[in-house]
Amino acid sequence: MNPDLPPAPSPGGLTHVRADGSAHMVDVSAKPVTVREASAAGRVLLSAAAVAALRAGTVPKGDALAVARIAGLQAVKRTPELVPLAHPVAVHAASVDLTVADDGVDLCATVRTADRTGIEMEALTAVAVAALALVDMVKAVDRHARITDIRVTAKSGGRSGDWSER
Repeated sequence: MNPDLPPAPSPGGLTHVRADGSAHMVDVSAKPVTVREASAAGRVLLSAAAVAALRAGTVPKGDALAVARIAGLQAVKRTPELVPLAHPVAVHAASVDLTVADDGVDLCATVRTADRTGIEMEALTAVAVAALALVDMVKAVDRHARITDIRVTAKSGGRSGDWSER
């Protein structure tokens, strides 16, 4: 195998798997830089007591929603360290929003870049880490908090074009 050439794709056409079955990072150097955006969402299901504590601002560890939001924003920047085949991309904007509902908290993140590859993993990582931080913050009130429904909800830019779950 010539180290100067990109690895041959697998017979099934999987881009991150070589013909011998080993994983590798795809070479995106020849792709054009385009504006790309991705959004992800998820939920943390909580007890009525935990929801009441969030609404009243009485969570024993402090401002759980603010901590979770900041954790999600930090996670965006750490995605390539956490997801082995994710490319480091320039993050140009990111938002993480949490909304308290009657049965828990709805989380959504949107991330934007102008780069050669997508930003979906950054949006997903933001939601996942924000949800983990929220569970950590409320665990004294609700030991049965449950993270659920984390998914990409929309993406735009790049060769595959725009997509939305709506």
